[in-house]
Amino acid sequence: MKMPEKCQVCKQPLELEVGFYYGSAYVSYALTVALSAFTFVLWWLVIGFSLDDNRVFYWLITNAVILILIQPYLMRFARALWLSFFVSYNKNWRELEPVQPERTNEAQKNAW
Repeated sequence: MKMPEKCQVCKQPLELEVGFYYGSAYVSYALTVALSAFTFVLWWLVIGFSLDDNRVFYWLITNAVILILIQPYLMRFARALWLSFFVSYNKNWRELEPVQPERTNEAQKNAW
């Protein structure tokens, strides 16, 4: 859950404002839904679904286990995607200093 204050390579601040990463929950949710849809289609094509047995419950259990196991990676990827929506790439990042955030509050840092 901890994140560094700045990128070790380019020194870009990673906490742009208080509560900035709350929005990454929406990105994580979208990734989870997309992954669940992918596993559903894959299960349907490989194993199939039937009303006569419990294959749909096996998919639910398998999907839940997969999502629980990769949740830390999904969370970090969602944070990286969320950050990329708001911080544009600067091709001259070696020469120029990154823009410092204006709306940070040291007292509320890591209060979530």
